[in-house]
Amino acid sequence: MEVYLDNSATTRCYDEVGELVHRVMCQDYGNPSSMHRKGVEAEHYIKSSKESLAKILKVNAKEIVFTSGGTESDNLALIGAARANRRRGKHLITTAIEHPAVLNTMQYLEEEGFQVTYLPVDSDGRVKLDALRAALCPETILVSIMYVNNEVGSVQPIQKAVEIVKNYNRNIIFHSDAVQGFGKYYIYPKRMGIDLLTFSGHKIHGPKGIGALYIWERVKIRPILFGGEQQKNIRSGTENVPGIAGLGLASEMIYRDLDIKVAHMRELKAYFVEGISELENCKVHGLTGEDSAPHIISVGIAGVRSEVLLHALEEQGIYVSSGSACSSNHPAVSSVLKGIGASREYLNATLRFSMSEFTTKEEIDYTLEALYHVVPMLRHYRRH
Repeated sequence: MEVYLDNSATTRCYDEVGELVHRVMCQDYGNPSSMHRKGVEAEHYIKSSKESLAKILKVNAKEIVFTSGGTESDNLALIGAARANRRRGKHLITTAIEHPAVLNTMQYLEEEGFQVTYLPVDSDGRVKLDALRAALCPETILVSIMYVNNEVGSVQPIQKAVEIVKNYNRNIIFHSDAVQGFGKYYIYPKRMGIDLLTFSGHKIHGPKGIGALYIWERVKIRPILFGGEQQKNIRSGTENVPGIAGLGLASEMIYRDLDIKVAHMRELKAYFVEGISELENCKVHGLTGEDSAPHIISVGIAGVRSEVLLHALEEQGIYVSSGSACSSNHPAVSSVLKGIGASREYLNATLRFSMSEFTTKEEIDYTLEALYHVVPMLRHYRRH
């Protein structure tokens, strides 16, 4: 049996999305900048995808910019907005548990002369709003807080954070990395006061190598790529039309019957959490109810290194993660686990199980049985 529980790293494409991407690559393959019919066909896919995303987010289609993925979208949002607004100030705010695409970009901006405040989070992985209030100052020009944490599934109090920021100074730009939230929640950035919103295709059963950034039309932002001035010169480069088409369709499909899909994942999450509690010395990090992401479960299993258990489960046909896939090749202690104050025994002994709408109860049962068998065995060998 094969069980894929690493959906926060990437998802299997919807069959319809794969078929569409293939058709655009092999039949409707024109360059959207070309003036002939092939180019017009390609441009139609871009326009259609923008309209689909705009409808889902309840924004204007012209406010959608396509990128190569979540990382580029975060880079464009942070670097582009910081540089464009540096005359107003050089202070940026983010949290200590952001995705590396945000944290590493913030470190880069520090090298450019910006000052960055990294907000602490509570033991459930939620940003401390009092710390946000205290950090705001006349020099603050941008705040970046993720929608859903990619490791422990904590859902940030985005609406409250936006209100705090905008009440202090409505000109402060608010960015949210919603890569793990898009396709799980109804997100309306314009209504919420979010100025910049990041999302990605391969987390929602779309293709890899495609993402998008919502940019409120009044936000000043500078490009970080230079070339043929595509997408109104905000993001140059020939558009990835197959990816854009796939992102549009995947977005439409994942939001169909979203409530049913989310309820299904929440039911399985509760079932898994109850089942894992039968193992001794295990800790589920963060919240697990309605106030947590429906698809992410972070489990500390004392006495077994995460990499060892990951590969032991792999031998049983079960695929999970030891944390963020974007940093899993560098097995340093997770900044997220440190940020939530996880016990030392769990810092190198935590796995992330992440589900999708396709996950079944039978797969969860199989995974739990494997854990019941493998974990005591590995602990026994470690003691000897």
